[in-house]
Amino acid sequence: MKVFIIGGTGLLGSEGARELIARGHTVTTLARRVPSKDAGLPEGMEIIPGNYMDMSDDELRKLMTGCEGFVFAAGVDERVEGPAPIYDLFKKFNIDTVDRLLKLAKECGVKHTVICGSYFAYFDKVWPEKKLSEYHPYIRSRRDQEKLAMSYAEDGFDVAVLELPYIFGTQPGRKPVWVFLVENIRAMKGVTLWPKGGSTMVTIRQVGQALAGALERNRGGNCYPIGWYNMTWKELLSICHKHLGCPEKKILTIPNWMYAMGGKKLKKEQEAKGIQGGLDMVKFTDLQCSNQFIDKNLGCVPLGVTEDDIDAAIGDSIRLCVDILDGKAKDVKAMQG
Repeated sequence: MKVFIIGGTGLLGSEGARELIARGHTVTTLARRVPSKDAGLPEGMEIIPGNYMDMSDDELRKLMTGCEGFVFAAGVDERVEGPAPIYDLFKKFNIDTVDRLLKLAKECGVKHTVICGSYFAYFDKVWPEKKLSEYHPYIRSRRDQEKLAMSYAEDGFDVAVLELPYIFGTQPGRKPVWVFLVENIRAMKGVTLWPKGGSTMVTIRQVGQALAGALERNRGGNCYPIGWYNMTWKELLSICHKHLGCPEKKILTIPNWMYAMGGKKLKKEQEAKGIQGGLDMVKFTDLQCSNQFIDKNLGCVPLGVTEDDIDAAIGDSIRLCVDILDGKAKDVKAMQG
């Protein structure tokens, strides 16, 4: 099928494009700037200059016409801060934009669509007692994004939302989100202090498989919790320590109240700057200190995701973080459409 991707030059979109092209599909995407040749983008992906946020409906219709598949792998995540209410920013980039694009896709005869979402939405559904949508604007936005996306699904117009977790793997020139983790580990001399709990995770290759699988296999409207490897934070940190060259470094589990103190300090700093985060880092303690695990049979297996080397993917991410922090690698993002 012919597929149009928003975000095809980013980490998730480019890996999805790579998998789709390997399966014989044709992929087109947008880029605000022409990416460099060493950006690690898949060969065969057509890149058209343009910013979807600035393009008219007619311009986007021209790109979607003749396509059978559409993927939205862009938007903003929980790391974004801004003036309160921050939900308005998430609504603009993650909800209103999806509303516009799905409407146009349906008008243009697209049959299969995929939205890259967050596994926080999954946990909001299975753990209602934690009131995640009530406390966290970002999580609320992801739930609202899902509800909107599902409202478009009907016979002949399939909509899948991938509820994506921690992702490991690299893209040349793109700063991994894990720089903060490496900085924290390095800053703690002698012992690494971390809360209890853990998370599900996948490799970037598995995300590409899930994205392609959703386009090919999903029928109707469905949200897929994506997770393959369930690790406690201690297990994850042990792998990070190994790739940082300090495998013997001890890991001590701190009490929940101590983690919450850090969140309280961050909130005060945000308030002093007149900004708000997508997550209430005090209330987030309850989620961070839980085992955010997902059974691979819920999403990965139905979409055709296969086993991968998570240790190697974590190692790649950690080493690139180190190289960026030590000035051995450039932090130059490939521009995402």
